[in-house]
Amino acid sequence: MANIQEIARLAGVSSATVSRVINNQNYVSKETRAKVQQVIDKLDYVPNLNAVSLKKGTTKLIGIVAPSFSDSLAVFIRSFTASAQNHGYNVTLFMTKNAPDKELEALEMLRRKQIDALVLVIRLNDWETIEPYTKYGPIVTWQRVENKKIPSVFMNQYDGYKLGLEHLYAQGFRKIINVYGLTKGLNTQSRISAYQDFCRQKKINPTEFLHFHGMGTRSDGEKIAHWWLNEKNKPDAFMTPNDAFAAGLITEAKRLNINIPSDFAVCGFDNIEIAHLLNMTTIDYPVDKQAENAFTIIQNQLTATKKSLKELQFSLIKRSTT
Repeated sequence: MANIQEIARLAGVSSATVSRVINNQNYVSKETRAKVQQVIDKLDYVPNLNAVSLKKGTTKLIGIVAPSFSDSLAVFIRSFTASAQNHGYNVTLFMTKNAPDKELEALEMLRRKQIDALVLVIRLNDWETIEPYTKYGPIVTWQRVENKKIPSVFMNQYDGYKLGLEHLYAQGFRKIINVYGLTKGLNTQSRISAYQDFCRQKKINPTEFLHFHGMGTRSDGEKIAHWWLNEKNKPDAFMTPNDAFAAGLITEAKRLNINIPSDFAVCGFDNIEIAHLLNMTTIDYPVDKQAENAFTIIQNQLTATKKSLKELQFSLIKRSTT
């Protein structure tokens, strides 16, 4: 296999000159650059990236670790990857399928310097297990956590959820049902707190209706449409865990000849593409900016810079479903 020394010998130049040509650096004349490039092309030389990584102590590769795929994760990955590639980094995705050992494999790759940094979407191992790996490279999480060694780009969903509840109330809806995701999650706990505070402020009985937990898929939304149809004490609005659930609820309601928002209103959460397509009222959750902040935190640690993070804020997107 050709190497820099072989190219230098055939081109009649120094190894340093060949290195400058390969890395597109200055201080090489056009004639010399052309001569060296001709030899490179003839030998079909490609730099050994593993050797370059060992020499520089960096791989220019960042890992994203996630237990499963979701619509919001797709937005996060797209935005994070764009930011990384704009700064010369590539991204690799680890799908763990909820297996803690798979997450540990990614952490071990960080320890062995096979990747420069990691983004944990939702951790599977306890923080005490993960934290020691921070000495091998930056680790950032999207999950809500307060840890001095592991920064997070989470947003307190209390604020966004309260925004949706206030909107439904302002539109005249009083019989609001909440559909929550994973009950043990801190985001769900924040949403529950938001509803409790909302009920106290508006003097609403928080237990008048049954609220649903552990839901979040499109099929879950479809099931709730059928539940509403058969329920005697019908709610007039749903505050949902995400846009995918809301989309299932809205589309199934239409198939059942339920009129939205006359029969009941629906507010989603995330503001992904499906919300726009269904003209759905939702809470804009700036996942793209969270992803950009995640990369900025990593870049600041890897390059010892102090770039500012983007300001994050929830906003209501009012559409036809309310």
